[in-house]
Amino acid sequence: MPTIKFTYALKRFFPKLKDTPAAGKTLAEIFKEIETNYPGLQSYVLDERGSLRRHVNIFIDGKMINDRNKLTDTFSAGSEIYIMQALSGG
Repeated sequence: MPTIKFTYALKRFFPKLKDTPAAGKTLAEIFKEIETNYPGLQSYVLDERGSLRRHVNIFIDGKMINDRNKLTDTFSAGSEIYIMQALSGG
């Protein structure tokens, strides 16, 4: 079962977030799980079309995903999936 990990920046907005195993076989399924456990998080990281928002990155086993629109990147049962909010400022 893959493990979903969240950065501190996301935990700041969703204080109950914790690294968690996921049963989903696709990123889209995982986001449905995440939404069940953490209401509002899915709409924070995905837009109304289900695409990854510009200020969010996902890494699977240390490699940034390629498909930000349909979230079709594959992973294995032992994968670590990091969901990160990009930070900017000046």
